[in-house]
Amino acid sequence: MSTQTQAELFDQILSERYSCRAYLDKAVPKDVIEKIFATAQKTASWSNMQPWEVTIVSGDALRKFGAALQGDVAGNEASPDFPFPTSYDGVYQDRRRACGLQLYKSVGIGREDKAQAKAQMMANFDGFGAPHMAIITSVADFGTYGAIDCGGYVSSVLGVARSHGVASIAQAAIARNSGFVKDHLGIDPGRNVVCGISFGYEDPDHVANKFRTPRAALDDVITWVE
Repeated sequence: MSTQTQAELFDQILSERYSCRAYLDKAVPKDVIEKIFATAQKTASWSNMQPWEVTIVSGDALRKFGAALQGDVAGNEASPDFPFPTSYDGVYQDRRRACGLQLYKSVGIGREDKAQAKAQMMANFDGFGAPHMAIITSVADFGTYGAIDCGGYVSSVLGVARSHGVASIAQAAIARNSGFVKDHLGIDPGRNVVCGISFGYEDPDHVANKFRTPRAALDDVITWVE
């Protein structure tokens, strides 16, 4: 395959990937899941530490986990292993708000419809009904750099999944109640929950999957020093 063709294919995969919020009731074959994560394992990391570990929850176990996590979220304050952002200002708030407005518009939630907005938010914790969810954790002692490595790994998983025709969504929300997640799934308490990745086969007809978020122009993110 030529370099140009490889570049075009890579760009196509990233362009087609989106955050899927509605899934078909159809499991991804285990061999396909293994292929996705085997390719993602090639992600670069600090000193080749590969700090990520993955817990994959599927089927009835995921539905039970999702219901239990929703209950814990409803009754307890957030306690993530990594602090969530303290504020969103300027262009970052603009981008965040635009994403939320697109989602709410697509599913018909009005500005004052707080009940439906809460229901949409709570759907995060059940993986939007996806058949599978991967919980990504890092070595706690690696701190920020372990999380950075895991971020690169998550990006690889999302892109590789798309190349196999599997839809996905990365979810920081899953890390909101990280202690509960680790207790429920038997994850080593010495690890930090980075995020979840819900994945499966997308429901192409669902309104939540109809919108796409824009990306900033290069001039907005690159400073050239020559």
